[in-house]
Amino acid sequence: MIKVRNTTRGVVLGDTVREATTFFSRWKGLLGTEGLSTGEGIWISPCNSIHSFGMRFEFDVLFLDGGYRGEGLYKHFQRNRISRIIWKARGVLELPAGTIERTGTEVGDEVELRI
Repeated sequence: MIKVRNTTRGVVLGDTVREATTFFSRWKGLLGTEGLSTGEGIWISPCNSIHSFGMRFEFDVLFLDGGYRGEGLYKHFQRNRISRIIWKARGVLELPAGTIERTGTEVGDEVELRI
């Protein structure tokens, strides 16, 4: 599990974030998951675009570049949608809906991922 912290804001985004770095784990993502509790999430890398087809819930999305700086975000990403491509993104954090707003996270914020 990974602990994810927004170092710009000094807040924790998630403390039980799992990694999806293989082809199968990236393909599966959150499919089959009932929802995310506060502190949970998934880090998908490499990734610069997502979809929510087959998802059962809304979630927040934060795209990060190679230096772990926010390049794009979606609050309450709805079911059955496709994100735009974030060309500079190295990966994406999918977090419980409301996390971005609750933490004040914005594009340009620096994020730390710690095992």
